[in-house]
Amino acid sequence: MKSFAQSLLDLWRQIGVSQRVSLIASVLAVALVVLGLVVWSRQPDYQLLYGRLSEKDAAAIISSLQAQGVRHRVGQGGGSVYVPADQVHRLRMELAGKGLPGGDGVGFEIFDKGQFGLSDFVQRTNYNRAIQGELARTISQLDGVSGARVMIVQPENRLLLTDQGVKPTASVFVEVRNRLEPEAVNSIRHLVANAVQGLVPDAVAVVDQRGRVLSAELKEDPMLGSASSLIRYRQQVEDYFAKKVESMLSPVLGPGQAIVRVSAEIDNEAAVLTEERFDPESAVVRTQTNTEDTNTSTEERKGGLTGVAANTPGAPADAAAAAAQNARPSVTNAQNRKNQSISYEINRTTSNIRRNPGGIKSLSAAVFVAARPAEAPDKPAAPRTPAELEALRRVVVNALGLKLAPGQSLDDIVSLQETAFQPAVIDERIEALATETRVQSWIETASRYVAVAVALGAFLVFFRMLRRQRPEPVPVELLNAAAPGRNGVRANGNSAAPTPELLNELIRQKPAHVGTALRDWVAAKSN
Repeated sequence: MKSFAQSLLDLWRQIGVSQRVSLIASVLAVALVVLGLVVWSRQPDYQLLYGRLSEKDAAAIISSLQAQGVRHRVGQGGGSVYVPADQVHRLRMELAGKGLPGGDGVGFEIFDKGQFGLSDFVQRTNYNRAIQGELARTISQLDGVSGARVMIVQPENRLLLTDQGVKPTASVFVEVRNRLEPEAVNSIRHLVANAVQGLVPDAVAVVDQRGRVLSAELKEDPMLGSASSLIRYRQQVEDYFAKKVESMLSPVLGPGQAIVRVSAEIDNEAAVLTEERFDPESAVVRTQTNTEDTNTSTEERKGGLTGVAANTPGAPADAAAAAAQNARPSVTNAQNRKNQSISYEINRTTSNIRRNPGGIKSLSAAVFVAARPAEAPDKPAAPRTPAELEALRRVVVNALGLKLAPGQSLDDIVSLQETAFQPAVIDERIEALATETRVQSWIETASRYVAVAVALGAFLVFFRMLRRQRPEPVPVELLNAAAPGRNGVRANGNSAAPTPELLNELIRQKPAHVGTALRDWVAAKSN
């Protein structure tokens, strides 16, 4: 280490003034670059804490960060706040506990403070504002939505309603990043409709920042009877059966070796069927009535006269005749009659059947099967036999649960063909996006070690400059031939040792070469 320092010191003494200035400037420049890179690498990685803030929310968040002593940066005209990456999640939870950011609208916290003496109109207005604010906050959490505002219009609360057809309506303004899918728009409509009493999804309008009505395509037409719902239902049915067949063929043929498309015919009519059937051969007794009449006959005999007239001798003749009449018997007749009445009922079956839309009338499928790969590169691939294709067709028919109608063949309901698939072509945009993502990751990884790499490079450049400034060694034997002697006298080229006059002359002419030659000569002599 001491010899290296001595060599540097000797080198410093040997170089000229201009070389010294250049060397000092180079060292200072390298030192400043290395210092700047070290300071830059020690800076914390700032990430976005909150963006698109209002001035009120931004001021409240910055005040809270300053009170905690957290380093932060403000960007985008004061609407964004950046903090160190390792503190983003902690600060978000702490600020959420304080109700920050509050957003553009107010929620149910409007009722946290008790306010007395408010009218019923003000209370209902505050409740409406709270509903709008809570819905806006919820919609803003959806993927692809940067911000949202909700406006709800409810009919006036009157004691006597003059117009019974007035229904609540709502409008939703969303600020989207790219494009909002129809499923997300439909979820917004149902979210708002279910939060307001009496509001239906068709009465909710969704508009984006470009002025497009996103809910126009989802509005149901009463003449078509929920056409959009039926189309989505048909798509779900077809996708379900297609995935069912593909998941069965993939393990056998290989992934991506079969393409299945299913077409479903959906019954979109709702009907109520009332059916009443009679069975004439099955008669049952409904009522039975039995009536019975009984007739009886009785005989009665009467005696002679009683009393004084009958016991008096010499009674008149009419009295005797009356006694004889009374002595004859009297007969009374009674009749017995039976009557039976039976009513029969025919067996009757009554059934009420309600049929909702959504039934599957028929299914048909189209299947493309990839050609069988070749066993060897020099041999062509052997196509599948008709028996193999027919077996695959039967498998697809059984998987779909299809039944052949009279006069129908398998080819009529399932079309299966073997063909060569084209190689998959990657979209240029997807490939560019993937390349950009890879480059970004490489840049992030390289930025961590760029300071060390630049410092090493600067050290190597500085070391190379030092090596270039070092004079080449000159053998002592060549000193006599390289320099003329003083006063026109040259030293003897055969002399092994230089003379003092020659050394003085050489020192005046080439001090750097002479010093190097003497050091090497002394080192050689000492060894």
